[in-house]
Amino acid sequence: MSDSAHPRTAQVPDKPTVDGLEDKWAAVWREQGTYSFDRDRALELPRDQVFSIDTPPPTASGSLHVGHVFAYTHTDCMGRYQRMRGKEVFFPIGWDDNGLPTERRVQNYYGVRGDHGAAYDPDFTPPLQGAEGKSVKAADQVPVSRANFIALCEELTEKDEVAFESLFERLGVSCDWAQTYRTIDDRSRAVAQEAFLHNVERGEAYQAEAPGLWDVTFQSAVAQAELEARDYPGAFHRVAFHHGDEPIYIETTRPELIPACVALIAHPDDERYQPLFGSTVTSPLFGVEVPVLAHPAAEPDKGAGIAMCCTFGDLTDVMWWRELQLPTRSIITRVGRLQAETPDWIAGGPGAGLYAESLAGKTVHSARTAVVDALRESGDLDGEPKPTQRKANFFEKGDKPLEIVTSRQWYITNGGRNADLRTELVARGEQVDFHPGFMRSRYTNWVDGLNGDWLISRQRFFGVPFPVWYPLDADGEADHEHPILAAPESLPVDPATDVPPGYIAEQRDVPGGFTADPDIMDTWATSSLSPQIATGWPVASNAGGRNDAELFAKLFPMDVRSQGHDIIRTWLFSTVVRAHFENDTVPWKNASINGWILDPDRKKMSKSKGNAVTPEDVLKKHSADAVRYWAASGRLGADAAYDESQMKVGRRLAMKLLNASKFALGMGEVDGDLEAAVTEPLDLAMLAGLRTVVEQATKHFEAWDYTRSLELTEAFFWTFCDDYIELVKDRAYGGQGEAAAASARAALRIALNVQLRLFAPFLPYSTEEVWSWWQEGSVHRSSWPTVEETGPDSGEPAALHAVGEALAGLRKAKSDAKLGMRAEVTAATLAAPADLQELVRRSERDLRAAGKVTGDLGYDDAERLEVRDVELVPPPPKN
Repeated sequence: MSDSAHPRTAQVPDKPTVDGLEDKWAAVWREQGTYSFDRDRALELPRDQVFSIDTPPPTASGSLHVGHVFAYTHTDCMGRYQRMRGKEVFFPIGWDDNGLPTERRVQNYYGVRGDHGAAYDPDFTPPLQGAEGKSVKAADQVPVSRANFIALCEELTEKDEVAFESLFERLGVSCDWAQTYRTIDDRSRAVAQEAFLHNVERGEAYQAEAPGLWDVTFQSAVAQAELEARDYPGAFHRVAFHHGDEPIYIETTRPELIPACVALIAHPDDERYQPLFGSTVTSPLFGVEVPVLAHPAAEPDKGAGIAMCCTFGDLTDVMWWRELQLPTRSIITRVGRLQAETPDWIAGGPGAGLYAESLAGKTVHSARTAVVDALRESGDLDGEPKPTQRKANFFEKGDKPLEIVTSRQWYITNGGRNADLRTELVARGEQVDFHPGFMRSRYTNWVDGLNGDWLISRQRFFGVPFPVWYPLDADGEADHEHPILAAPESLPVDPATDVPPGYIAEQRDVPGGFTADPDIMDTWATSSLSPQIATGWPVASNAGGRNDAELFAKLFPMDVRSQGHDIIRTWLFSTVVRAHFENDTVPWKNASINGWILDPDRKKMSKSKGNAVTPEDVLKKHSADAVRYWAASGRLGADAAYDESQMKVGRRLAMKLLNASKFALGMGEVDGDLEAAVTEPLDLAMLAGLRTVVEQATKHFEAWDYTRSLELTEAFFWTFCDDYIELVKDRAYGGQGEAAAASARAALRIALNVQLRLFAPFLPYSTEEVWSWWQEGSVHRSSWPTVEETGPDSGEPAALHAVGEALAGLRKAKSDAKLGMRAEVTAATLAAPADLQELVRRSERDLRAAGKVTGDLGYDDAERLEVRDVELVPPPPKN
């Protein structure tokens, strides 16, 4: 940390501009290591003098959007402030380059899709190169081997990450580029795999064959945290089940699941159906006998009040199936079609022919049509279907409703099925300071509302594989009860190519040999370990060579996680879960939560919705400082509108900072002690006002309200430019003698020095540019200003406002008379309360010079300050 004042003779350019500052200073910062993390210094300092930031690794799939700019600017402002406070700032950055978004981009970019059955082609050339903005139909995608597909994912993410780094650097994000990680690199995979092995050993991770949410498009299981409830068109069908000769009507939007029905369920207090409890009915079309049961989750006022439970139509079916111990009669497969073979419980019955001829292998939609036609023909459909909008669960990145299929998956316990663990995780949330504070309730509500454990396995290609194999019995069947776990020293491993201990490669997928777990981890299962990955948490293999036990002990728990409110339920919560299990603590002390960026229709901007604005052109058009100003003007926790007019205000502010600094430094040098040179009342008043700004700006930064810090700094700066500079201009040029000029020049330099440092976290480029005109080193390595640096503590802050208001009154009189500001004032009266009159009298010479007052300036009493009875002389014509 350098001292805040090493002045030298000012060298000011003739025409300062914000254009080109990004290229100029980004190169200097990188070359000089301005934002480099000093590990040795960090280890020597007390913990409270080190500030570590857990940044969200953006998904490396295509391009960033302004939401990233918004969020990272918030994080960067706090990081820059803490650095200027003298702390050693650990500010790493990662790229989240595995998962579904990356795979989908690769499919469209190269025109391929992964296929476990395809053979590896070492000479494979993809059919497309850069099909940007296009969605290639699955039928047109060339199937390639897992290895070929992963290689293309690696290739494309590396390209994208180069572009991302360039954009973040242009934005002025002050991270240390030496502290970079990828969620698919060797270290990240080793961390994820070793943490998983620990979870297994402690009983926190387990495998289960169970019904779960399934996306038929992506062919993968989906976790609760990844759901979106959306309206979906459907229809209610009133259908008769049979109790002897008596019909029992249910209403359903999914008649295609009648062959999967396992019970009818009504509320235990519903008198209409109490006589039926314990009896059975037969299903229409298929004649399958099912019980009538009671359950308190049934809704008497919904539809007919009695519902069919199928395996599985929705999550309520899963709950009833589990709690009432019902049989499993699944018919929908992973590809979203009904199973091809007639189910055992239907075979030989009245509906066997219908199933074989009209339902087997059909899509859900086609099967629904066939069942409804058959119900009409049999007379079991009462009336016609009634259109409705039903709520359906979607994968947040998908476009078809999720199905519920039974499959074997890996889970990590998260309190969804364990009340004691849920209580512990809620308590962990209390140990984190949320900014703003009300965001904690989102965390708590999410944890309290969980109804299942965290599903962490995905049936995809590009991700961290589970370090697991299974022995095969004599029939070639996998023994899932006795998994073979990789040795921690061998991590990272890929079970699809690596061989487990005690086996040889030739035993892969043969009876008596072994088989690999085919799944990969959910991307959150890796990024939930971002604090451990970044800070050097030691892993047994030291993959990537970045184990650092000393640094981990110093930095963990980290100081802050900065992220959006929409991923509290995913990234924030999952990170808390992993730290709770692995480290018995919270992962950070603070959680800084930013809002969304909204489009003109007040909808969240996102790449998936197609309404996002890419920031490259915006940064070039308005400048990085202008865009950062817009972002920093949005408060934590609040959604903000994408507003280029606000960026124009930011650019105007940055330009004004350059030009006002040019004036302040162009007044001439001041010899000796600047503080001692400040003697004039108006100069002392201005510095007194600045003292208050420093005090309040610091207070608000400490309270994580840096937006308010910017507002206060900006408001003072415009007063400084519009009032103070105009008022002292004549004096600074020597119009009132050398001592008075020295006072103005010294005050200008003190104020400029302090204001540059106040603005530095928000406008890094323009402040660095001005700092370089007259100071050594970087403003970003100078110290945050203190009240002691604002000059003599003897001024009256109200004086600048009073004199500025008087000047405004004189200018208004000239404008009303349609005269220029050079017009002379031959007489005027200042009416004001007595205390304000006195403040103006002390700086009357500055007011007279700035307002061109050549005649009598009288004073009169009034409740508020106003300028009266102004007499003007038009200025002489210009030659």
